[in-house]
Amino acid sequence: MTIVLIAVVAYLLAALLLVRGVARGGERRSRLWLLPALAALAAHGAFHLLAWRQAGGTDMHFFSALSLVTLGMSLLTLLVGTRGGTAALGVVVFPIAAAMLAGYAWYGHHPAEGLDWRLQLHAWCALLAYATLAIAALLAIMLWAQERALRRREFHGWLRALPPLTELEMLLFRTIAVGFVLLTATLLTGLLFVQDLFAQHLIHKTVLSVLSWLAFGALLFGRWRYGWRGALAVRWTLAAMALLVLAFFGSKFVLELVLRRI
Repeated sequence: MTIVLIAVVAYLLAALLLVRGVARGGERRSRLWLLPALAALAAHGAFHLLAWRQAGGTDMHFFSALSLVTLGMSLLTLLVGTRGGTAALGVVVFPIAAAMLAGYAWYGHHPAEGLDWRLQLHAWCALLAYATLAIAALLAIMLWAQERALRRREFHGWLRALPPLTELEMLLFRTIAVGFVLLTATLLTGLLFVQDLFAQHLIHKTVLSVLSWLAFGALLFGRWRYGWRGALAVRWTLAAMALLVLAFFGSKFVLELVLRRI
């Protein structure tokens, strides 16, 4: 559990350093958060590897999947945050990652599922897609907050910590495009490698995932063809992400924690 404590403390320290930078409007110039963020990511990943080694395989159950998605979100935050104001994402992402890792360490261990390489490919595509599109949802909220503040002429200090509106919007759609590709790969690998949707209790997950895929696809098409942006883009992004959360974690929660079908 020492490695979990290291990760949690490092995540929270990185978040606190970012909060201080955002409050001063100088997050872009400060890079003090990078070191604890790197330490947290390393400890987070190492804990999963050690847990899987003990279990004899990859654990993809509810708490493990949540922890892995937030690990992916933290990695993306680190990658995009080194370029500019998007590091402010870490104020939200890092504490969530700490909480999900603690939940997995405290409650979430299960025997390995014995997935073959095809189903593991499907699962990893899904986790990467969820992590990427979750970051897109947070970027959409940042975009909405920034637009709202500027429209009301409320020039808060935290606005200086964010990238310009057009840059943030461009990053949002690039992130959605990457997530859409990963979600497409998830659906294709599921179609090819999953044998029986009903027997494996996957029909609800599949339907909701396809609806989310259609929503993200419609948003990207609307952006390309009609120039969709602003509040409309935010609403579509959050609605599509809500469908995706219900598809994966909603169904996992019901099956594994309510119905106990592990």
